Amino acid sequence: MNKFELHLDITTENSAVITELNQQCALSNAQLKQAIQQGALWLTRGKSTQRLRRIKKPLKIADTLHFYYDEHVLSQQPNEALLIEDCSDYSVWYKPYGMLSQGSKWSDHCTIARWAQTHLIPERAAFIVHRLDRAATGIILIAHSKKAARALSTMFEKHDLEKTYHIIVHGDHRLRPQPDTLTNDVDGKSASSHFTHIEYDEKNNASLVQVKIDTGRKHQIRCHAASINMPVVGDRLHGIVEKIIDDKKVDLQLCAVALSFVCPITSQQKAFKLPEHLMPSLNALT
Repeated sequence: MNKFELHLDITTENSAVITELNQQCALSNAQLKQAIQQGALWLTRGKSTQRLRRIKKPLKIADTLHFYYDEHVLSQQPNEALLIEDCSDYSVWYKPYGMLSQGSKWSDHCTIARWAQTHLIPERAAFIVHRLDRAATGIILIAHSKKAARALSTMFEKHDLEKTYHIIVHGDHRLRPQPDTLTNDVDGKSASSHFTHIEYDEKNNASLVQVKIDTGRKHQIRCHAASINMPVVGDRLHGIVEKIIDDKKVDLQLCAVALSFVCPITSQQKAFKLPEHLMPSLNALT
């Protein structure tokens, strides 16, 4: 796979992006344009460095182009996200398995933010205000203005909302206290999760569990599930031993199924819930 990066100092006023890149790499114009649309090009102008997609943007002396080309990354295609509700200042989406919350210097075409930006009508800017792991699924908010992004980010930072997750874990969670409150630290930071049993599948020895969290540590739910020797099904990182249901490879069974809050922009009570068919199901494991 072809992978390289270029950092080009611009010395000619009003020079063209494609012309500058053509002089330094052997990619065709079509390959360059596709990579640029997928987020591989950045422009430094003064103290600002931002992703650049406008190939006709005139360049200035002292600009610097940064081109990050990774054929493997650019060849990846995102699974399809589903719009739950368009609230104008922000939108609510179902993020599928494998879709990223945030891009890298190499691309952003497989992110929920880019998907939202290119699939909403009318098209709008998109800003991430919270994240879901790549392997997790569920409800995620995307802001469409800097004002909305600040307000929603503050709401998440202050935990002024209620998030509900469903997970499927290995083992019989009925044997645990109900509700099952876990407070062991995650990565040296305090963390609190509340697990409540929903349903048990005897055939696969797996339980569907509702989770609400008071803190938002990285991989908190997965770490807490593993800490009671009931790792989330499909968790390749925190399971003590990788367990496969009926010898089948299963995606991570962790989903943000509901979100409720007082909107910091309109002061209205908002509540969003996934349709049942998008939630983790014990029946889907058989």
